[in-house]
Amino acid sequence: MKVADAVRAQIAKDQEMRELPTLGELMEVHKVSRGVVVRAYAVLREEGVAEPRPGGRWRVTRPGQEADRRSLAELLAAVITDDDLLVGARFPSTTELSARFGVSRPTVSKALDKLEAAGLLSEARQGKQRTVRALPKRTESPES
Repeated sequence: MKVADAVRAQIAKDQEMRELPTLGELMEVHKVSRGVVVRAYAVLREEGVAEPRPGGRWRVTRPGQEADRRSLAELLAAVITDDDLLVGARFPSTTELSARFGVSRPTVSKALDKLEAAGLLSEARQGKQRTVRALPKRTESPES
């Protein structure tokens, strides 16, 4: 509970905090095992203070703030429209996307494989950059 209390206090102190520290960071700072930190994360989740993000770090949840709950593959598909990419355009590299979304390159690669299978991106080959093959379908917003 001490680790959960410390993280909760850090979240309360820093209103700009969006992600929890990594397991390793908390283990090092608090000199505890991985299991202790995992239990602290579970407590924070039960309290509604934080939630896991697929393919990324745990995010802080605050009352009145809506979190982006889309999967990494959905976020990557949105890059096509967000960056105004057209069919045939160069898609950002795994390294660029990893830095942009704060996740590992292997995690990005798995999500890109899903977009490739869906026909949105070309296959990546050594020395050849992925390109946009199709534009994602626009969906109705829940507010309309």
